[in-house]
Amino acid sequence: MAKHRGKQSMEFERSIAIVSASATVGTKEGEGPLREYFDVILTDNLCGQESWEKAESKIASDNLKLCINKAGLKPEDISYVVTGDLLNQCCGSTFGVRSLKIPFFGVFGACSTMGEAMGLSSVLIESGGAKYVLCGASSHFASAEKQFRFPMDLGTQRTPTATWTVTGDGAVLLAEKDEGPYIRRITTGKIMDMGITDANNMGAAMAPAAADAIYQHLSDFNFKPDHYDVIATGDLGYVGRELLIELLKNKGIDISKNHIDCGIEIFDRELQDTHSGGSGCACSAVTFSGMLYNKLRHKKIDRLLFVPTGALMSPTSVQQGESIAGIAHCVGIEN
Repeated sequence: MAKHRGKQSMEFERSIAIVSASATVGTKEGEGPLREYFDVILTDNLCGQESWEKAESKIASDNLKLCINKAGLKPEDISYVVTGDLLNQCCGSTFGVRSLKIPFFGVFGACSTMGEAMGLSSVLIESGGAKYVLCGASSHFASAEKQFRFPMDLGTQRTPTATWTVTGDGAVLLAEKDEGPYIRRITTGKIMDMGITDANNMGAAMAPAAADAIYQHLSDFNFKPDHYDVIATGDLGYVGRELLIELLKNKGIDISKNHIDCGIEIFDRELQDTHSGGSGCACSAVTFSGMLYNKLRHKKIDRLLFVPTGALMSPTSVQQGESIAGIAHCVGIEN
């Protein structure tokens, strides 16, 4: 059984393997620097649907099925699916999963949802209560803009600190297997709120949560930062990354040499005009399911600390002037 470590971490005894991964992305993401790692690059971000929300559900549904197929399995083989998105009541996932007829846990961690899903799925397998667990996260630029910011038809100017919501879905299938890569440990993050109220500067809101989670993970397992070949945060972007590095240096920890951010990796900042980088549930999900999983499988990375980050807000909370709380979850993956 799992061992409790420190204040908020768990170490697994079972060999919880990531047996397959799939990444489906939109047209803009497919034009970016990670294009070679994606399974599907859409040519129509509307996916032939009547709305952006229905398009997101179709993307999620198709990509989850792809992940199952890549493992040589069928939906009836899967014990549970654990996934979420940014839309109200997680309807992107709800309507995307309903045709699969798999027992469903809908989760919400904003853009940290992929880390939350992988952590909870690992616990399900460690408990012995599940054989195969499918987990993932989705988002869509157009549905997110409509819900959280402004309708695109208005042509509203974006601030330099703003990020670009990734269109896509990332999924992984977990099981107890002999062949890795394996999820060895997790650290569940705490909600951190530093009083940020600017919905166009989510990097600043999430950086303290990322710093706290990484610090806690390293402390709970008595690791130095270089225990991991790569420490990959979710979608802090350029602004949030600078804050993260500074916050951890203030605690005596320097991750600048082995840290990357999925929001920085997924787009070319200059050529694609994405300001501070990428964001959204799919940002870390497709970057992991695409590039990072590929590098783990080919032993280009042996130890990865995957740290999806999320800004816990809603359109109502922003309109009412509520501050934006942050969250981050650590998933320690090793070959």
